[in-house]
Amino acid sequence: MSLDIVILAAGQGTRMRSALPKVLHPVAGKSMLGHVIDSARQLQPQSIQVVIGHGAEIVRERLAADDLSFVLQAQQLGTGHAVAQALPKLSAENVLILYGDVPLIEVDTLQRLLQQVSAEQLGLLTVDLNDPTGYGRIVRDDKGVVKAIVEHKDATPEQRAICEGNTGILAVPGKRLADWLGRLSNNNAQGEYYLTDVIAMAVADGLVVATEQPLDAMEVQGANDRMQLAELERHYQKRAARQLMAQGVTLRDPARFDVRGEVTVGRDVLIDINVILEGRVLIEDNVEIGPNCVIKNSTLRKGAVVKANSHLDGVELGEGSDAGPFARLRPGSVLGAKAHVGNFVELKNAVLGEGAKAGHLSYLGDAEVGARTNIGAGTITCNYDGANKFKTVMGEDVFIGSNSALVAPVTLGDGSTTGAGSVITADVPANTLAVGRAKQRNIEDWKRPQKIRK
Repeated sequence: MSLDIVILAAGQGTRMRSALPKVLHPVAGKSMLGHVIDSARQLQPQSIQVVIGHGAEIVRERLAADDLSFVLQAQQLGTGHAVAQALPKLSAENVLILYGDVPLIEVDTLQRLLQQVSAEQLGLLTVDLNDPTGYGRIVRDDKGVVKAIVEHKDATPEQRAICEGNTGILAVPGKRLADWLGRLSNNNAQGEYYLTDVIAMAVADGLVVATEQPLDAMEVQGANDRMQLAELERHYQKRAARQLMAQGVTLRDPARFDVRGEVTVGRDVLIDINVILEGRVLIEDNVEIGPNCVIKNSTLRKGAVVKANSHLDGVELGEGSDAGPFARLRPGSVLGAKAHVGNFVELKNAVLGEGAKAGHLSYLGDAEVGARTNIGAGTITCNYDGANKFKTVMGEDVFIGSNSALVAPVTLGDGSTTGAGSVITADVPANTLAVGRAKQRNIEDWKRPQKIRK
């Protein structure tokens, strides 16, 4: 059956105490609304309608996409009023209503809910809670049939004792929705048009209210303040950690590990504590990542090792290569198989061939380094003249002496060598030693300056 999805995302979120609209606050590096939209897309609806209000322009700007339609709720008059704003754009057989601040909802849960919908039946997602304070209560008759939802503020003491709460997530036959919304009243404690009143209307019209529940109550947890946002973050990370361990990853401590993107892993991967994976990260078999590393939009080939306190962004580590500790590899950098980058080495748009080494304390920017080339400590490629950037090319089996400055554009041929402390400004032919430094002078009887006492 065809499906329209309405996502309610107009609330201000005053308890966040933030200028940022509530639905844009992040969980695992992505806005809460972004998570909900991603789940909605997996259901392959014919349309996704996002109802926006507070901070509408920034929400639209941050999340605009060809498959999204934004609907403005100029006045926040309740959930029923919000859905009504999207009515003119709804034409599918079924309508699913989601919430922009409930980011952990699972697609499988929504699919089970949608299976409950027919012309004579709607689907309601409920949750059993030890403390349902603030939730609308599911009122059933003595046979367990759902009769209505009563909001917490309107509930009697007996109704507040009910532990089955309303999540707000609802799947209904589209042809019924307009009639029900048109009959809503705001005669209640909040003075709002409650979407939940649709349940009693459906029952009165002879429809069956079928319920489903999430496998995990945190799926339907919303975030109204920073504490709840932190709880969602930690739950997301626990779930991500469990999924990775099930695929063959060893996490030294799953509680000290964060995923903020999409991670693809092989088997026998080892990840130490306080590692953050951002964006799209591919980790192949037998990779080891040391503690306190940040890896973003990168590929780690089989057997690669990232040592402690390293930062990788937009790079590729070849098979059996290693980086760190305290290495910084910036976008466009590639380590060939068995290449090595040591402590306090920074790469930017640099490609190191198979077995090439830069052991420590060096900067290589806009560089092409051949196989087995060895770069001494303190070496830099001078790739920027203040206006433009230039490339340094080193052939195979080159040896760069410590504290060399390679002024680009410059090429060093295969097997060439630079003497320590050299400033290389011209190309170096293959198998040649280049020394570019001032001649040493020794001054006898040198009197060292003395401190003047005041």
